[in-house]
Amino acid sequence: MPKLQGFEFWSRTLRGARHVVAPMVDQSELAWRLLSRRHGAQLCYTPMLHAQVFVRDANYRKENLYCEVCPEDRPLIVQFCANDPEVFVQAALLAQDYCDAIDLNLGCPQMIAKRGHYGAFLQDEWDLLQRMILLAHEKLSVPVTCKIRVFPEIDKTVRYAQMLEKAGCQLLTVHGRTKEQKGPLSGAASWEHIKAVRKAVAIPVFANGNIQCLQDVERCLRDTGVQGVMSAELGAARAVDSISEAPDSLVATSEWAAHCPCSSQQQHSPWPPGPCGCGCWPLKVSLGSARCPPLRPREGSKERAGARSKRALEEEECGTEVLSKNKQKKQLRNPHKTFDPSLKPKYAKCDQCGNPKGNRCVFSLCRGCCKKRASKETADCPGHGLLFKTKLEKSLAWKEAQPELQEPQPAAPGTPGGFSEVMGSALA
Repeated sequence: MPKLQGFEFWSRTLRGARHVVAPMVDQSELAWRLLSRRHGAQLCYTPMLHAQVFVRDANYRKENLYCEVCPEDRPLIVQFCANDPEVFVQAALLAQDYCDAIDLNLGCPQMIAKRGHYGAFLQDEWDLLQRMILLAHEKLSVPVTCKIRVFPEIDKTVRYAQMLEKAGCQLLTVHGRTKEQKGPLSGAASWEHIKAVRKAVAIPVFANGNIQCLQDVERCLRDTGVQGVMSAELGAARAVDSISEAPDSLVATSEWAAHCPCSSQQQHSPWPPGPCGCGCWPLKVSLGSARCPPLRPREGSKERAGARSKRALEEEECGTEVLSKNKQKKQLRNPHKTFDPSLKPKYAKCDQCGNPKGNRCVFSLCRGCCKKRASKETADCPGHGLLFKTKLEKSLAWKEAQPELQEPQPAAPGTPGGFSEVMGSALA
């Protein structure tokens, strides 16, 4: 069967999916995907898999993909993070028989992605991304898709998307935030960027960002013109918003738990007694629950001046950055503490290694370098408490003060002079 591309791939293989569940680490496993599909999701992704580990470790492949395959879990896209074309293609070849497409994650902004040099931290290396997508498009029997974040400039974002399309990307998911928008700096996603990308490319586009309820999905489809909407913000409590009447929380939880692996102890443990004490549970249990709509600030409203101290700390700037949560806690304990790098004390550096030098070191060195030099030159450094010269002088003076040892005098003739002579005379 020939490999489908572009809109033909979206309409036939993905069945025109419009409601898409985003890949989430430690959550998008089989049980979650089946629960999402049962309540309206039309397309699911696996959690992000590390391509290099996927190629190297057979147990990693088995636990994260091979043992989580069933006919009900289709269409399915496997997502990888990678920064090497050959490794990415090797991992994709091992996974292509268990999915409908391979996705390259170019949108992860977390610190682990920065350390591993993948995700959104590859968005400036266009030559590398072209080679990765082009090689995968040539070698794989399933289409290649990409999930990206936007640049601050709309024009650069459009050129970025067109570059990926030209390299062989068949479907593009655009998260409307930049890689810097995370944590306390998250902010709102820009649908204008997504709309501009959709108009500029000839492949299907999924939108991601600012989706908190089903009404947001319809509004995003209408305002941006995309083919589908991906969401990770709905969460477990709102995974059933796509149906007209939400089921009981116990029913939804049971549906999810039915596909979760459990230990042998859990399998053989008896059920707790029911409400009536007879050991049976009714089909529906009345559980109190509160389902509130997402809160949105009023248009044009300003934050109140009397905000809580913790919230106020988030707005204080340290240079040009917002304080992290750990720094906010430290500042709560010590209000006079400052995190401005320009106000930190400046220490003179060691002439040899660059570490801070001792303020009273006679050699202008750190303790380690000072100890080596003082030992080699037999010198003192009172600043570091090193007294090699003083100790040597004391040792020499002590030796001079000791009485000289008396040399043994030779014995007179006929007088036993030692043990051997005494023993000899006794034996004679």
